[in-house]
Amino acid sequence: MTTKKRRVCVTPLSRKAKNRFANEMDSFHTCTVEHEKEHDGTKFMFLQSLNKCYFFWVPIKGNEDWKIEK
Repeated sequence: MTTKKRRVCVTPLSRKAKNRFANEMDSFHTCTVEHEKEHDGTKFMFLQSLNKCYFFWVPIKGNEDWKIEK
């Protein structure tokens, strides 16, 4: 039995994120949620880009680099 993986959309905010978005993610906004964890009261998601070339941790509420949309 396979389970459907959850997906979220990301929007790059910083210069660094915009560079990763264009060069590593092929400008695809959709990412697959690979893992979720909580550390010091903050919830994080480990995301995989749609093209499977870029992986990154991001707080669920977003940060200065990425805006997360569920």
